[in-house]
Amino acid sequence: MTWQSPMNIHEPEGATPLSPEMLDGLIPGLTTQQELNEFEQLNIASAMRWAKRSRKLDKELVSMEALRFLHRKMLEDVWSWAGQFRVKDTNIGVSWHQIPEQLLKLCANVTYWQENKTWSLDEIAVRFHHKLVQIHPFPNGNGRHARLVADLMVQHEGRAPFSWGRHAIGVSGETRDTYLKALRLADRHQIERLLEFARG
Repeated sequence: MTWQSPMNIHEPEGATPLSPEMLDGLIPGLTTQQELNEFEQLNIASAMRWAKRSRKLDKELVSMEALRFLHRKMLEDVWSWAGQFRVKDTNIGVSWHQIPEQLLKLCANVTYWQENKTWSLDEIAVRFHHKLVQIHPFPNGNGRHARLVADLMVQHEGRAPFSWGRHAIGVSGETRDTYLKALRLADRHQIERLLEFARG
């Protein structure tokens, strides 16, 4: 018998495709892409409100445990695998078995950047975001997770969150295209476009 998805999934360009195994973790009762998008957004909005008040995240955002916990809070009402690292290679990201090592290394680097004021707060947050997207630790939701991490980092220091192009970045269109191009430039160590986009 052939497995069939409970809904037609149309992922925007640059997103990790949802595999049958990932879709098996979907909370029951959702039957359309629109319902999925709306349910995820409600869960993420709730997580954002929680994260802004969390003293634990304020002190320990730059840790593998906090990053996993934040992803779980973002999507725990939607996906059973929220907060769990992926266990397969995908079209984006490091090999799955390298995820813990790469995240530990990233957190150590970010802590060093913060302690030594290597760059401005904005640039540290955007570089953290970029590297999280590069590692792509979770089955899905990596971009949204990485953007929220960057927002929380600057908000904990009293700054406004990033605008991320001021338009819906999670759907196909000009804003998402600009974001993906900026990420690809950052892959080549050209961070300026991504910084401009984040605050633009």
